[in-house]
Amino acid sequence: MRRCCIAILGVILLGMFSACSEQKGNPTVNSSLTNVEPASNGFSDYTPVTIENCGMNSTYKKPPERVVTLDQPATEVMLALGLEDRMVGTAYLDNQIPPKYQKAYAKVPVLAKQYPSREVLLATEPDFVYASFPGAFGREDTSGRQDLLSLGINSYLSPQGSREICKPGMETMENVYSEIRNIGRIFGVEERARKLIASLQEQIQETQNKLGKVETPRQVFWYASEDPPYTIIPGSLPNQILELAGGQNVFQEEGEGTYVKVNWEDVIARNPQVIILSDATWSPAQKQKQFFQSNPAYLQIKAVQEEQFVVIDYSYSVSLVSTAEGVRQLAKALYPEGFQ
Repeated sequence: MRRCCIAILGVILLGMFSACSEQKGNPTVNSSLTNVEPASNGFSDYTPVTIENCGMNSTYKKPPERVVTLDQPATEVMLALGLEDRMVGTAYLDNQIPPKYQKAYAKVPVLAKQYPSREVLLATEPDFVYASFPGAFGREDTSGRQDLLSLGINSYLSPQGSREICKPGMETMENVYSEIRNIGRIFGVEERARKLIASLQEQIQETQNKLGKVETPRQVFWYASEDPPYTIIPGSLPNQILELAGGQNVFQEEGEGTYVKVNWEDVIARNPQVIILSDATWSPAQKQKQFFQSNPAYLQIKAVQEEQFVVIDYSYSVSLVSTAEGVRQLAKALYPEGFQ
């Protein structure tokens, strides 16, 4: 929801943010991936690939060499695939980068605290721009990406954070795996992508083995830090994560994107057992918790009365490579007895 507000308010790619960091050395292949093939530098073994992505077709005759990622989910995919040596810039963190990627991330120039200006972006001379939300490209449609293409710059927009444009239908883990495969194909590192997907699948299966069969799912309200409140819709990736963790969304209202506006009367009436708070640099979970506890009306909610708040980093609900950890953290919070 925060991403949508930023786009609406004009905090976008064509905005006025300036660069705020510098190059810190020559990137090396991510040590978190072992026994993987190196990205092709000579391109002699690269098979040209055409990728259809959110209404745009792009053909790659060689792997991109100068990549800018505009938000944390895209950045983490690149780092998880050991492609930081291709990155000439990154931007917009919601939370801290996971420890296993921090060393690689530190070697990539941070262009702006949020989305960089067009001038800062183009100054890096990118040949590929990767983002997870349409507002990163300056507009809530495909025209921002088309502008880049007119300059010879390919791009990729994650369908997971762009349902209004990409129309992916239900957001499932298979959609997550599909995007990782696509990035692997674009960069000629399909085997890395395969191993990453297998690792995510294994982590989720391990969590579900610990959970076992959940006979009575805990009733959950996933609060998206807005007033009036927004919550996740059934077809969204966060809802998929919640279900994999054994929880059940008290709201089943459909919407066009990831979130839908509801009202406080309905929240109170549905009386959730647990409230999930998404912690982010731009919306601290502690402030959200105080919001609930300071309003007498919300003290009618069982979760508030019993202080059943679960805090999860915002990035775990949107970052493809952190989804498995998001499932584990939620499952452990909802059913701690299975993780003792």
